[in-house]
Amino acid sequence: MTPSTLDSGHNGAGAAGSGETASAPRRYASGRQYELRRGDALAVVTELAAGLRLYSRGGVQLTETYGDGDIPPGATGITLAPWANRVEDGVWYLDGKKQQLDITEVSRNNASHGLLRNASYELVDESEFSVTLEAPIFPQHGYPFLLRHRVQYVLAEDLGLVVRQTLLNDSQGSAPFVLGAHPYLRLGDVPAADLVLTVGAARRLVADDRLIPRSSEPVSGGTDLRNGRTVAELDIDVAYTDLVFDGGVARQTLQASDGRSVSLWQDDSCAYVHVFVTDQYPGRAKAVAIEPMTGPANAFNSGDGLRWLPAGESFTITWGISASL
Repeated sequence: MTPSTLDSGHNGAGAAGSGETASAPRRYASGRQYELRRGDALAVVTELAAGLRLYSRGGVQLTETYGDGDIPPGATGITLAPWANRVEDGVWYLDGKKQQLDITEVSRNNASHGLLRNASYELVDESEFSVTLEAPIFPQHGYPFLLRHRVQYVLAEDLGLVVRQTLLNDSQGSAPFVLGAHPYLRLGDVPAADLVLTVGAARRLVADDRLIPRSSEPVSGGTDLRNGRTVAELDIDVAYTDLVFDGGVARQTLQASDGRSVSLWQDDSCAYVHVFVTDQYPGRAKAVAIEPMTGPANAFNSGDGLRWLPAGESFTITWGISASL
């Protein structure tokens, strides 16, 4: 089956929706839905924020999802550009001139998750097992650059999901950026609290109560996830670095007691991973976001992980999800 814009309902568990006609297709709060199938793998990608709404294997749900009438709760599955995470007070400086971004995390007075969280992405290309979407970032207050963010989702031969995010600079000068994504992983119906989370990282960023990093330190105690910790023990919203890359890939894993597992992997362009364990996800006692990032929160001010993309050039990160079932 080739990728297609769904005209019948999708609620994360299969097709739904009755009483629909060709002239009145169902509308989704997250825009058009692009469905990819290969073997027993299924991925659903959204027009809104080029997001991953669902990835499953053999009917085993490997990401959190949401209803047709919902926008992504907790930023579920969205892609992030031209920055990931947060900019403190929405303020940074370009050649000594203050730049003021819109405050989108009002409770902490930060600019959060980039400029495309509410953007519609257009279809660029589709093939049997892939779809590519793209959205422009127009010059605006706080970010005076013209860019494009292109996102490709591929179901690979091994049925794993591969995601490539490319930033293209159409400006006349270099533009600062951090790329990232916000997937939440799960393992079917196993309660997330019962899973063991392993993160191969030697350092963590120490943040204040607004989740702005102020320093870093070696992992220790409850923040050391290198040997695995049960999710029930965790209540964290922490960025990690000094990741273990094997063959250019770092892998963070959720594992069940029966040995089944799901992993988020990222290439070495993503030197950071943010781990968010929450008890506020709708309908779930616990949920786990594992977020690949090229830089941490507030990189526009700290310079940590910040890259500058020259005019006319592009930059790509690759990450994905795999499972052992």
